[in-house]
Amino acid sequence: MSEGAATDVAEGRVAALPAEFEHYPVRAVRRGHFWIAGERVESERGTVQRAPLFVEWEAPEEITRPYPLVLVHGGGGQITDWRGTPDGRPGWSDKFVDAGYLVYLVDRPAHGRSWAHPDVVGTPGAQFSYEMAMGLFDTEIDGHDQSLWSGGIGDPMLDQLISGMGFLPADLAESHRMDQDRISRLLDRIGPAVLVTHSAGGPTGWLVADARPELVKAHVAIEPMGPPFHEFGPGTRLDWGIAASPLTYDPPVSDAAALEAAVTENPGSHTLPALKDLPVVVVVGETSPFTAWAPLMVDYVNAAGGSAEFLNLGEHGARGNGHAMMLEKNSDEAIVPILEWIGRIS
Repeated sequence: MSEGAATDVAEGRVAALPAEFEHYPVRAVRRGHFWIAGERVESERGTVQRAPLFVEWEAPEEITRPYPLVLVHGGGGQITDWRGTPDGRPGWSDKFVDAGYLVYLVDRPAHGRSWAHPDVVGTPGAQFSYEMAMGLFDTEIDGHDQSLWSGGIGDPMLDQLISGMGFLPADLAESHRMDQDRISRLLDRIGPAVLVTHSAGGPTGWLVADARPELVKAHVAIEPMGPPFHEFGPGTRLDWGIAASPLTYDPPVSDAAALEAAVTENPGSHTLPALKDLPVVVVVGETSPFTAWAPLMVDYVNAAGGSAEFLNLGEHGARGNGHAMMLEKNSDEAIVPILEWIGRIS
């Protein structure tokens, strides 16, 4: 210990919490982390791991809910999307834990702390730009008044938003396959759970339910990637309706183009057995660009034999939200209808 440090200890000095963080409540929780390993592959320098899944968990002092929640972030994002807001308020993960839930948060493969070298996981897509963020999160839709980052490039709140965003893997189908594999194996470890997904994490919910129908108790799809069969750019198309990698349809179909042709002509021609009787809700912000077409996701799931509901936050008292309501001014109000829905079904 240095002489200065020894003096500080002797005189009873302690670190001071910055004033901007003093509003955070003192909470009694338990937390930890672990990994769901990726594939072992050979490289020039030996055997390496390919795109593991980083998992954090947090539990209240007393867990009062029957199933844990698994929080899955969107494209280019990471766990911090759920941890806090750009202006320094506690995030939705705290709200879920304080409501009695055991919560697991994941960094999707090739996102956040789920390291993924391009030599083994493939070419990365473009980095998330300020312009992309403004186009998605700060749209000029009448009534969208909950944005924290409306000052454009140079706005410190937009800096905070962008700092947490990386890139999407260029191969969307492989990204979805890795999500499905890792999070399915997460459920093998932790047991039945409710999936809470956002944006480009939405296909993960459908795919994991397809792979582990007995372990997915509900899917809260917040502004899920869509609409069905949409193409976002070269190599980034939802070829299998609501995901870019294959889902299990009945009757079986091995050709994505044939599936699209069949369900376009007759929406009930192919069902998704794993979604039968699975509680699903598609959630949108009142003034999000997703609101215009998100009902098509509900229609697709229901035509495929599911029982999805549609929930517009504006109709439940949370007004003026865009695509990232968990990061906006009224995030505490926006989570309430979601907590109420989950509470009714689990």
